[in-house]
This record gives sequence, structure tokens and C-alpha cells, in this order.
Amino acid sequence: MNDLEKMKAGLWSHAAGPEIRRELERTREELFRFNQLPPSRAGERRQLLRSLFARFGEGSIIHSPFHCDFGAQISIGEGFVGNFNLTILDEAPVTIGDHVYIGPNVGIYTVAHALLPAQRNAGIMRSLPVTIGDNVWIGGSTVILQGVTIGPGTVIGAGSVVTHDIPAGVVAYGNPCRVVRPITAEDRVEPVD
Repeated sequence: MNDLEKMKAGLWSHAAGPEIRRELERTREELFRFNQLPPSRAGERRQLLRSLFARFGEGSIIHSPFHCDFGAQISIGEGFVGNFNLTILDEAPVTIGDHVYIGPNVGIYTVAHALLPAQRNAGIMRSLPVTIGDNVWIGGSTVILQGVTIGPGTVIGAGSVVTHDIPAGVVAYGNPCRVVRPITAEDRVEPVD
């Protein structure tokens, strides 16, 4: 099993293996092209993301700049909006449901490095998947760490650091992120015409 296969399996591995370096370089080239395309060339931008990701659903959009490590480990549903400066370190799969809104400057990190300096300096790391359910809203400048699942219909407040699973249908925020309350019918708002 090479380091890329170990990484995808969630095993401790060497981040500097040749297979990993090749894939990272390929993705950097594609992202450079994506981030240089103007918004008016939306079709080309969408096509680049469709070729880079495992899935990029209909009606989804990501604003530039966008950064990821591999792309092939990212699966995004329909109606997704990723705001400016979204970073997804997808050493493990990142699965994002339908109609998810992500604010600016959000980071999703599936990777953790070894705690001992000698191992960390040698490039030892491990990755765990991140899953975000349908209809989730993630406020700006939030960080989502490896192994986290966020349930459908949940709202994560801006500036949160999500270190553990968050259930469905709640408002959660803070560092570390914690459930504050459920979302109820009383949260319904009436738009002004």
C-alpha cells in the first residue's frame, strides 16, 4: 500500500510520498486555472470543478479564491454556495449535502499531523472524513476539523471551531463549537415585500 492509499484509508502515513506530491501538484495547476477565470465564464468554472471533484451538483457555485489539496475526495450536492476563500484540505473524503451555504474564510481540514516534533517534521499525518448534511449553513471564518459530521438543517455560527459531531436541526457556535439550541418553528421569519 503506497502513502496515497494509506492516506485515503485514514492510516498514519508520510505526507511527502511521491504519489501524494504528484496529485497535489496536479490539483494546484487546476486550481490556478479556476481561480484565474472571471465570474463571467461560469460554465468553464463549473466544468473545471466537475473534473476536479468526485461530484459537483447542479446549481452549485464556489467563489474565488478557492483552495483544496486533491479535489477528487470532495463530493458536493446541488444548490451549494461556497463563499470567498473556502479551503478544503481533502486528504480524506469531504461530503457536503444539498443546499449547503458556507460563508467566507471557512476551512475544512481532514488532516492532522503527528504530535511529536520528529514525526511531524518527517511528514507523518492521518486524515479522517468530514460530512456536512443537507441544508446546513456555516458562518464565516469557521473551522471544521477532521472526523466531524454536521447533521442536516443545522446552523454553525461564524467564527466557530467544530471539533466534534453536531446533531441535526440546531444552532451551534463557539470555540469549541457547542449546541446552543434547537431550530424551531419560532425561527420562521416573514420577508418584507
